[in-house]
Amino acid sequence: MQNGRIITDAIEKANTFNSYYSTVFSNEGNILHIQGENAGDPFTTDIKTIRRRIKVIGKNKSVGPDQVSGEILQLGGEAMIAYLARLLDVTMNNGTLPGYWKRATVIPIHKGGDRSLVTNYRPVSLTSVVCKQMEHVIASYLRQVWDKNGWLYEGQHGFRPGYSSESQVITVCQDNLRTLWIMETRLMLL
Repeated sequence: MQNGRIITDAIEKANTFNSYYSTVFSNEGNILHIQGENAGDPFTTDIKTIRRRIKVIGKNKSVGPDQVSGEILQLGGEAMIAYLARLLDVTMNNGTLPGYWKRATVIPIHKGGDRSLVTNYRPVSLTSVVCKQMEHVIASYLRQVWDKNGWLYEGQHGFRPGYSSESQVITVCQDNLRTLWIMETRLMLL
């Protein structure tokens, strides 16, 4: 609904969603460059990570603007892995992204409430399946660099394999109990 009238034209609906989403979207293009022990070394893709990622792509994964489906990647099998590795290596070492990786098809999903109000929809971005797999490869690489350089605080539990919010809670409880024990011991000595 716009200005009290229901919109029926598909293009006008799309423009209304676009107008609303652009008012609530934040585009902070800050890029952080971190240099460590690996600075200057070319990025090399771990083939095993790509192989693992391709195996877990869902059959019903929606395609992005590049129209490459997860099913195509899986059907390509081992032959596809070398090409994906080369594509990621070139992308990372040149500091560029293919144009379709920067695009998304935005689908409005109804959150609840009055279906005629644009504010009752949330945007879901369908992006390149290939790019999403490459993001996982990069994340795996970053975790290895962080571990190798000791950049993560030992108390960091989020986004780390073998750690969870439960392990964080257990650590905090143990620290609290240790502190209480020390305090009680000191009070007894007084």
